Amino acid sequence: MLKASDIHGRYLEELEQATFAVIPLGSFEYHGPHSPLGTDIVLADGFSHVIDPALGGAVFPTVPYTACPGKTNKYKGTIPIRPSIIQEYLIDISMGIVGLGIKKILLLNAHDGNMGVSRTVAEYVTGKHTGVSFLLINWWQMVNTNAADDIGFKGTKGRGHGGPFEMSAVKAFRPDLVHVKADDKEWKEDRPLSSYPYTLVEGTPNAWDGYTGLIQQTSYEKGKKIVEMATANMNELIKSWIKNE
Repeated sequence: MLKASDIHGRYLEELEQATFAVIPLGSFEYHGPHSPLGTDIVLADGFSHVIDPALGGAVFPTVPYTACPGKTNKYKGTIPIRPSIIQEYLIDISMGIVGLGIKKILLLNAHDGNMGVSRTVAEYVTGKHTGVSFLLINWWQMVNTNAADDIGFKGTKGRGHGGPFEMSAVKAFRPDLVHVKADDKEWKEDRPLSSYPYTLVEGTPNAWDGYTGLIQQTSYEKGKKIVEMATANMNELIKSWIKNE
């Protein structure tokens, strides 16, 4: 993948000719005692660089600070940005990319709190510029929730903030950063309220201490499977988006 920040001013046409731009979205947020504060930065940056280079994209620098929910900004180490600030910030970044002549922008997200603002930014910018297209990808949605057995999770889907699904993926990119100890507390998953999609926002959820899940099941091997699945599905989605002109 072309790295936008490495392009010299005299070679700007290389960037202007990119098929699409990638803005990786992370956060600086507490993910439990076993996980780095830059968990979402690692994931956003990592997945941006496994996009198939043959698709012709250009990766812009990862956004490290963003809005964080009430349930994590109570924990020391989290650095939350006010939602209104990050919204204006992402609008300016997107407008700058459009100003280069790039009409397709992929917001590659690794943080749940970025989902709403991403949609708002995309709606605003496409309303200002005819012909601009945004693709919003949350990396964890690139793996089917029913794939837990194939990945190797037992008695859990592994999903959740700071849980074994997310932290295994981090280990796949940076095995040195995740350290689960035998006495780290585990949290069993709550039963879903419905089989239909819904959003539940709570300041202090059940089965929670800044992270959730059966974290002893975190592993590098599971992470490699997760990343491989997500990467394959993500690249197919991007390919379809590019062809849909």
